[in-house]
Amino acid sequence: MHHKNIKLIVRKQLKNQFPNWKRLPKKTKKGLAQKVLAEVIAEYDFKQEIEAPIDQLLAIETQLPVKGIIKLDEMARLIKKVNSNKIIKFSNYKRSHIYINDNELQFIDKLIDNSIINRLLACDGYSPAMRGIFLSNLFRAELLKAIKYPEISYRKYCSEEYLGLDRKQNRVFIGLPLHKKTMIDHTQLCKFRSGLSFVQQVNLLVYILYHFKQSGLLGDCHLHGIDSTELANYCKIPLASLKIHGKMIRIYNDIDCDCGARRNKRDKSIYVVGYRLHTLTAIDAKTGLSFPLVSLLAPANHHDSLFLPFLVNLAQAMGIDIKLVTADEAYHDKDGSLFKETGAIVTTPPSAKALLPENVDSTSGTVFCNDSCRVAMLRVGSEKQIHEYKCGADPEECPHSGTCPQYRYIPFDSGLFQQIPYETEQIKQAHDIRKNCERPFNLLKNQTGLETIRVRSQYATMARCTLSSIAVLLIKMAGTRKKKKIIRPQQLSLLDNCYLK
Repeated sequence: MHHKNIKLIVRKQLKNQFPNWKRLPKKTKKGLAQKVLAEVIAEYDFKQEIEAPIDQLLAIETQLPVKGIIKLDEMARLIKKVNSNKIIKFSNYKRSHIYINDNELQFIDKLIDNSIINRLLACDGYSPAMRGIFLSNLFRAELLKAIKYPEISYRKYCSEEYLGLDRKQNRVFIGLPLHKKTMIDHTQLCKFRSGLSFVQQVNLLVYILYHFKQSGLLGDCHLHGIDSTELANYCKIPLASLKIHGKMIRIYNDIDCDCGARRNKRDKSIYVVGYRLHTLTAIDAKTGLSFPLVSLLAPANHHDSLFLPFLVNLAQAMGIDIKLVTADEAYHDKDGSLFKETGAIVTTPPSAKALLPENVDSTSGTVFCNDSCRVAMLRVGSEKQIHEYKCGADPEECPHSGTCPQYRYIPFDSGLFQQIPYETEQIKQAHDIRKNCERPFNLLKNQTGLETIRVRSQYATMARCTLSSIAVLLIKMAGTRKKKKIIRPQQLSLLDNCYLK
């Protein structure tokens, strides 16, 4: 952990001493990074205990649940209160109906209430009077780009080609006037994203999740999943690097990013410089569909398991009820600390490194009392990180009943005996459905343009990720991009064939 602590100290010093870091020439940044890193190493005591909180070592101290986050039930009351206080509901529905021809944009335009968006994003000194561009306009502009133009740059998007007077559908959706040449500059959107606090981002997400829950797309039987994906940065070569006790410490142009191992991909390097997006998803157990709920963004060099409690705590702060989470081997709760703190149970595929207890079937996880017994034992329950089993034989069925203790205790592990043992049928189903957690990342990267992200800081990247998650949920609620199922002739029923004749 000392290499993480050193990186934290260097990161803090560079940010505090050089607040205009982004504007410095690269050659100057390189000299400063090398100098600060050398000074920190020279004065660092490797025998000291690390006192820095784990969230700072992971560089997610700005993404913790704090005061101001609105829960789902509170959001429902807020929406009801705002709607009930409106004597006359002012809207531009008539104008939208005339100029917005796209069904997807029509649905989203009707769903989003500008007054609530302005209320969620307004700071203490914000006054809407005499403003040409409102916060809701900037939010809608971000959504329009993520939904309809994810592949182009912001500079090209904020031009006459996409927001000019002849683009009436786009201007009406954003809320720009049709009789004036009012435009949104790409620097305005940049300042809007960088100005969004984490609380504001979460509250926007809660607002959309409320509507998503109301839509019924989650169904009545769902579980949660956790997975991560890489977001590569424009940085490639570090400004300064040093190997300490077998660990590399690298300082990049983007101070917050780092180099980590990439998932196995044939067409890419095994390393990635940038961030990892850790996302909690909701999976409908009946349909297998999964949807992104909330994410954390961290440098790519940290192990996935460290972010499990932070994600669960953030989701619960948003009012999301979490009972069972399915994840890959990187996320685990072997010591049961997460369950004690949050009540959420995490199940992962059995680790190959976990030692199999004696007299246990390696495939099914069935427990037997001893070598000579072939009667499967029944699980009674668990307490203090230990599973308790009793004999499953009927009276006078087992010839060893006189000498057998007829009970057995097996401690929790990361293999077949996690919080809920692998032999449980529902757990096996949860593991089978786990692969659906990868689907939201494909939507975020390909559907909303997160694959070619160009922002230059962790804070701005997190804002882009939140806006992309919102766009994915809105696209799903609109339901206009469903693939039409092609019915082949051999799939037609006998009744259909008769009808065709």
